Formats: sequence, structure tokens, C-alpha cells
Amino acid sequence: MSEPIAEFKDRLFLIAGPCVIESRDHVLFMASELKKIAGECGIPFVFKASFDKANRTSINSFRGPGLDEGLKLFSEIRNSVGVRVLTDVHWPEQAAPLAEVVDILQIPAFLCRQTDLIVAAAKTGKIVNVKKGQFLAPWEMKNVVVKAREAGNSNLILTERGASFGYNNLVVDFRSIPIMQETGCPVVLDVTHSLQLPGGQGDKSGGQPQFIPHLARAAVAAGVDGLFMEVHDNPAKALSDGPNALDLALLRPLLTDLLKIRRCL
Repeated sequence: MSEPIAEFKDRLFLIAGPCVIESRDHVLFMASELKKIAGECGIPFVFKASFDKANRTSINSFRGPGLDEGLKLFSEIRNSVGVRVLTDVHWPEQAAPLAEVVDILQIPAFLCRQTDLIVAAAKTGKIVNVKKGQFLAPWEMKNVVVKAREAGNSNLILTERGASFGYNNLVVDFRSIPIMQETGCPVVLDVTHSLQLPGGQGDKSGGQPQFIPHLARAAVAAGVDGLFMEVHDNPAKALSDGPNALDLALLRPLLTDLLKIRRCL
């Protein structure tokens, strides 16, 4: 098996995009804008969006267009915009069809211990990004890595996204970065989900986006390999996770600052 993950080991990379596919026009716009900004900053870029948000707080919340439409749009984004694409996979049977049109399969945090899901994603041969559950210690992620490697795939990324800290709150333990790097996998900080307040608004989650620059700078200083950010051109009107998303207009100056920190290392 080839090692496509190798390109992510020596340069700070960015995984970014809206939480969910809101429309064809919006997702193509966001992919194009993010590609442009990342390219101008010289940062390897992967576009992310979900075709289905299966873990929304409320039954009435927008979930996305579904698998069939998602497959069509991911193929179009990949081919017409010319970017690598990442999306969540929720069920083992989704892994193979998604692997045909995306570059990275992501295991959501709540599902990071689902063995059948991890094995199915790993067997596609695609890069697999596993988000560490809010309920796991960083050293427990080695068990997840073993599951994927036993399935024949070493192209893995591990993502920190905060740990539950009381009710409706998360906290990032930056020791997680070097601890998970001991597995040999690149480690990412999901900056925006780490600032989510799960269920904090009763029937939906809240967030603290004003702290995005602080967490991102701290992660880069701690030696993180990549950053994951939900970015939206109008967070106030986003159909999912707007309260913790980064405004698109703020991305370029933030990346400029982060690269300065990276060079200092």
C-alpha cells in the first residue's frame, strides 16, 4: 500500500469547510474560496463537509442532503474545484461508496470505538481520520490505531477535539498532541469543535468562536501536525454548528499568524 499520509508529516496542513453541505452552490463556493486562501498561504488543504449530521441535538435540526446527493457533490467538488475531500462515515456500508469519491474518511468522535466502522473504513485503503471521543484519554487512541492497522491500513490521522468537562463544556488537554503522536500518526486539533458547547442552547449546541485564534496558536506552538476548522462565510446563518465556526473573512490573517509560529519551531 502506498503512503499518501507522508505528505502531512512535515508541513502544517489544514482541513476546513462548512459543517454540512447546505446547497450545491454554497459548498462549491466554500471549497473554491478555501482552496484559494490555503494556496496563497502555502498550506496543504483538504476540504471537509458532511452529507449527513447524524448526531444533531434536535430531531428538527438540518442534517444535510443525504448519501446519494453527497456522493454526487463530493465528486463534483473534487473534480471541478480540484481539492482533496474529507467527510464523515457513520455506518460500515457507507465506507466503500464514499471511498470512490473522497480522499479521507473521517470517523466521528462519538463513533471512534466502533470496531466494525473503523475496520470498514480502513479496508478501503483511503486515509482515515479518527476523531478522539470526548470520553477517551489520548493514550487510549492507540487501541483505535491497532484496529485500523490490523485491517491493513496505516494511513491514519488522529484528531483531538476536546474532552468533556462538566455539562455542556469541553476542554483541550494539549498533552494529547505529543501523546497521540507517539503512535506515529499525524495529529490534528479540531479547533472549532473544541470550542463547541454541546447542547448548550437547549435544543442546539453553542460555541465560543472568540477563542479560535488562541487554541489554534497554542496547538501550533505545541507541535500539532494539522488543524481542523469549520469555516463559514456567514456563521450566524449556518445550518449547523454556526456558533463555533470561524468566519471565512478571518481565516487568512489567522493562517498567516500560525505560519509565523510554525517557523519559530
